[in-house]
Amino acid sequence: MADHHRAGPAPESQEVKHRRHHHLNVEVPPVAATGCFAGCFGPSPTSNSTSHAHGDRPASPSLIKSPSAWIRAHSFGSTRHGRRRSVDLQYDARSYARNFDEGAEGSSEDAARLAEIRAPRFTCPVSPCSYARHSSWTSCFPMDGDDGNDAGGDWIWVRRPQEAEAASAAAGWPVEDARPLKVVFASPARYFTDAAPIGNGRLGAMVWGGVASERLQLNHDTLWTGGPGNYTNPKAPAVLSNVRSLVDKGQYAEATAVAYDLSGDQTQVYQPLGDINIAFGEDIRYTNYERYLDLESATVNVTYNVGEVTYSREHFSSHPHQVIATKISADKSGALSCTVSLATPLDHRIRVTDANEIIMEGSCPGERPAGDENAFDHPMGIRFCAILYLQMSGANGTVQVLNDKMLKLDGADSVVLLLAAATSFEGPFVQPSESTLDPTTSAFTTLNMARSMSYSQLKAYHMDDYQSLFQRVSLQLSRGSNDMLGGSTSAHSPDNISQDTAVSDCAIQMAACSRLNELSNSEKPTVDRIVSFIHDEDPSLVELLFQFGRYLLISCSRPGTQIANLQGIWSNDTEPPWDAAPHPNINLQMNYWPSLPCNLSECQEPLFDFIGSLSVNGAKTSKVNYGANGWVSHQVTDLWAKTSPDAGDPSWALWPMGGPWLATHLWEHYSFTMDKQFLEKTAYPLLEGSASFLLSWLIEGQRGYLETNPSTSPEHYFIAPNGKQACVSYSTTMDMSVIREVFSAVLLSADILGKSSTDVVQRIKKALPRLPPVQISRDGTIMEWAQDFKDPEVQHRHVSHLFGLYPGHTMTLEQTPDLCKAVANSLYKRGDEGPGWSTAWKMALWAHLHNSEHAYKMILQLITLVDPEHEVSKEGGLYSNLFTAHPPFQIDANFGFPAALSEMLVQSTGSDLYLLPALPRDKWPQGFVKGLKARGGLTVNICWKEGSLHEALLWSGSSQNSLARVHYGSHSATIGVSPGQVYRFNSDLKCLKSWPL
Repeated sequence: MADHHRAGPAPESQEVKHRRHHHLNVEVPPVAATGCFAGCFGPSPTSNSTSHAHGDRPASPSLIKSPSAWIRAHSFGSTRHGRRRSVDLQYDARSYARNFDEGAEGSSEDAARLAEIRAPRFTCPVSPCSYARHSSWTSCFPMDGDDGNDAGGDWIWVRRPQEAEAASAAAGWPVEDARPLKVVFASPARYFTDAAPIGNGRLGAMVWGGVASERLQLNHDTLWTGGPGNYTNPKAPAVLSNVRSLVDKGQYAEATAVAYDLSGDQTQVYQPLGDINIAFGEDIRYTNYERYLDLESATVNVTYNVGEVTYSREHFSSHPHQVIATKISADKSGALSCTVSLATPLDHRIRVTDANEIIMEGSCPGERPAGDENAFDHPMGIRFCAILYLQMSGANGTVQVLNDKMLKLDGADSVVLLLAAATSFEGPFVQPSESTLDPTTSAFTTLNMARSMSYSQLKAYHMDDYQSLFQRVSLQLSRGSNDMLGGSTSAHSPDNISQDTAVSDCAIQMAACSRLNELSNSEKPTVDRIVSFIHDEDPSLVELLFQFGRYLLISCSRPGTQIANLQGIWSNDTEPPWDAAPHPNINLQMNYWPSLPCNLSECQEPLFDFIGSLSVNGAKTSKVNYGANGWVSHQVTDLWAKTSPDAGDPSWALWPMGGPWLATHLWEHYSFTMDKQFLEKTAYPLLEGSASFLLSWLIEGQRGYLETNPSTSPEHYFIAPNGKQACVSYSTTMDMSVIREVFSAVLLSADILGKSSTDVVQRIKKALPRLPPVQISRDGTIMEWAQDFKDPEVQHRHVSHLFGLYPGHTMTLEQTPDLCKAVANSLYKRGDEGPGWSTAWKMALWAHLHNSEHAYKMILQLITLVDPEHEVSKEGGLYSNLFTAHPPFQIDANFGFPAALSEMLVQSTGSDLYLLPALPRDKWPQGFVKGLKARGGLTVNICWKEGSLHEALLWSGSSQNSLARVHYGSHSATIGVSPGQVYRFNSDLKCLKSWPL
């Protein structure tokens, strides 16, 4: 992590010291040079306070979310006259942009106040720490009290609106009430997939929400078995030669059998960190149970009543301070008692200090456990430390140590728990035994920073950090005007229950329950909404699933962390399905599909760091295994950047296109962000290395083309001409599609960077025309293999041969209509059923065929309830917490869904932008989306009514964008985009107006 997360509060510099204003008493962070008010305010949620220059003030100002607000700010006259007057400013982003930026209406006195608010030289009352990194701050206002000294006055936190909201407001778009984005549960979790996920990119937890006992199941992204491996096989070249010879002879089944000898070792295994257990008692009878994950604040809340006492819990995982924070409270003084402990399935020891700390230290197995072996018998692997800190409030509360392992709390009003964790992982090339990192020291450093702040301060930092990412995109889908207000649609809901109940049982009960029309959809249990979706097709649930995917990506992948694995960062098993290992034959790539179109490009940075590690190990694999240049990676990898083939069946193990497919993400990042420095320093060297491998891997074939041999279509067998099943042949369509994408990316990058004369570029230019073309089979589908082999599993889950349409760019409706027709035939032949990730991929493919009806059908396919007791009875679907199912739980479809939905609303190439290309107009006749990204550094807002485009706003921050045309339906318009200018289009794509952003 960056050093500022570890450092203590910095002293105020002269530049950021608090200034007293003649007109308005206000403090603003140093970053708030510009901005608009973003909404309505409420009272401070806590009474905690901290001392500042103007006295004690509440430590956590209420966060402002709504687009408009009444702001009551005290304005002071000259203190010599002892006068004080109060001014009410009705203010929203629209009036701000119109009245003050454009110099229209508005009094000079109000304008002066607002100019002061925009000044960049203030500090935030929450903390004296520098807020230079928190660019979403605008200002904080004291709400009551003379001269700001009234400790009882509330402060509000006025947030600068996101670009998309500011642009919409300046265009005069109406401000819609935002619907709550909550994943709601009617009962405590019984299964892992009933729990609510929180995370800060590195440290994750699943909140189970039990009443008798709460469980926070913990994960750390670097907690894996094993260490760096040898990813080479000196025997592979001889095997490779034999396989190629058999393929050339058409002996595909025999080639498949021999190809097993090209396989390598299995990956290492992702491990759980452990649990925070909080025991409150036994046989507690409770009522009014509520549990929900609030996507707007990235918090999980639990409330319930025991008798006349209301208990509440709040949990979040802070990225700025790298801790999991929990606050438990009761509304009756002295009513809170519990026992707190830590546990882990890994080798460990636990001790308790006198400072209200539980310290858990341990290690992972140094080798992958095999079969029934005891993991504790293996050499020590990555070491870890988790420290749980307890801070109690209440005059009569007590804390005592139990069995040197637990803390027992009695008679408190509330308690705050902070969990910090660290490991000895020092990078993918350092053996655990050679690591110089002390996880205990690291965890204490993190904890000391966090506990120097109040809970309210920690939460304020957390929300500012999280919302600066999450609030970039807003989406509303509607069947009519009532939907836009979040009106109710009929759905089932279980009665309030007062004991733990299995979700699977609830699902059965819900089907027979009476419909509760008085509840808005956001208040209903999410499991209920999933069950009823087949009947009501509630658009707000689609919105929720879209934003849930964005929430998960923010929560499991941040700059400096590891990549999102097969379960993100959330796993409760020492032997998780498929080891929770990243699979670069679709799953890892899909994890990052939403990062660019859904405006979370920073969340993709761990992927680029990881590709860099793969290139180091992959260069050795390429040279030793294949005698090739450049770098290679295969179908599965792990924390240690494994690049060799997996162990086992060549249908999945023998696939050297994993690295090249990942390399295409480097070009995509540039095409969306137009970051030339990234292209030159990071992307191009890795792309060139991948292309070098591909140039070596291609060989002269019998058809006169450059071929790949051996070649597989991921995880899919065919029937060879002799009637035997095989998976190894030559030049599968997937291979050729990925190679074209990499070669194209290198050529485009070289043109931009002035590297077109290099040897690699010249070789690519010669190789491209010699690649075999995509072929159409006898039945009118895209041919998956180089020959029209018989398919023994026509509804196979993978659609790898359709890569060229999406996420690739070699098939388009305009340029290759015949191939696109064959893609549609292929999708019909494959069928709609499949794992969650397959459903999401098909949804995106149908969107690129501009087939809104079938893209929507895939939404219906995905939004079905999976019963964790019988999850293998069908493929795909959602669990009660909105996790997507393969089954079992696999997170890729949670990311594929928002990516595919964004493709239904906006598509782009380097020169063309398509608005609403696959909008299901009869399902969502009204709606808007704000803040989606498109290639060329573009940001797009779209509003539609009665199933048709109403208006669109677009702008780019880059002078390098090459956008030339905008398309909607049969309409097209040419355009040149200047950086920093907002362009407003009507339904006929006439540009009505442009203005500076």
